[in-house]
Amino acid sequence: MAETILITGAAGFVGSHLLTLLDHTAKAATLIAWRRPASTERTSASSTPPREALPNRAHWHEVDLLDEVTVRHAIRDCRPTQVYHCGGAAGVGQSWSNNYRTLRTNVLGTEHLLSALREDAPSARLLIPGSALVYRPNTAASDETSPLGPVSPYGLSKLAQELLGLAAIRQDGLQVILTRSFTHIGPAQDPSFAASGFAKQIAEIEAGLRDSVLSVGNLEPRRDLTDVRDTVQAYTLLMAEGRPGQPYNVCSGTAHQIKDVLDGLLAASNATISVRQDPARTRPADNPLLLGNRALISRTVNWTPTISLTQTLSDLLEYWRAHVT
Repeated sequence: MAETILITGAAGFVGSHLLTLLDHTAKAATLIAWRRPASTERTSASSTPPREALPNRAHWHEVDLLDEVTVRHAIRDCRPTQVYHCGGAAGVGQSWSNNYRTLRTNVLGTEHLLSALREDAPSARLLIPGSALVYRPNTAASDETSPLGPVSPYGLSKLAQELLGLAAIRQDGLQVILTRSFTHIGPAQDPSFAASGFAKQIAEIEAGLRDSVLSVGNLEPRRDLTDVRDTVQAYTLLMAEGRPGQPYNVCSGTAHQIKDVLDGLLAASNATISVRQDPARTRPADNPLLLGNRALISRTVNWTPTISLTQTLSDLLEYWRAHVT
């Protein structure tokens, strides 16, 4: 029987890349794409950068995850066999100033989705993309057995999502796949995130739209970086073969200093650009190192990232060169 695949947050950064991938790899599937209603309040952290053309065959619906009745009716109408829950609040830095929105969107929205699946699509496989920020700060690579201890409201909201998923498995027998995804970057990412913000500023400087000064936050932290296109490939493999209830790190296994990301983007530009530290771009708390061990996912679904950081940064800069106005 053909699959009916639902992606929440399909107009967002990860969701749009996932939808594009599924359009090519799941030809026989019906693709259902949810996006936030236009009337829903948006913040600068959740503003959507320009998107490339998304698949025409996807069936788009505006669904507010915080509207329990609408979510229930939407699930009843499509009765998906697979669900990728990419919708939610993704801004880590902004979660400090808007922790209510972050917790409400990620936790309550996930509960509404689980409740609807419990009632009308109990056999569906649900993948909840989580975050490496559920881990306690560590000086070495974290594996799936490492201690948990989020230090940001965002990390707390993602841990709560994970716990809701585990409860749904235990209490209702739902098939919930959990990831702990490390930092993923690439074209169409919101510029509130470091790499995309750097690339957008460089593209604006090249186009003569701003002074030749690039504003940055803390450049010292080291991050495990994966191209978003590799990340969504991992999600599809886990959807097919992942074990419900077992969290999987989705990561490269290599940490890069944020300064190295900036230097890589600057090296790709012919413009003369100076760099200025901006205290407003510094988070109240920031892990010095966020590094993952990907042995479990590689062993389980034979996934290995294939896109180099150099290629990712090149594609990211080209994306903003094509979209700054």
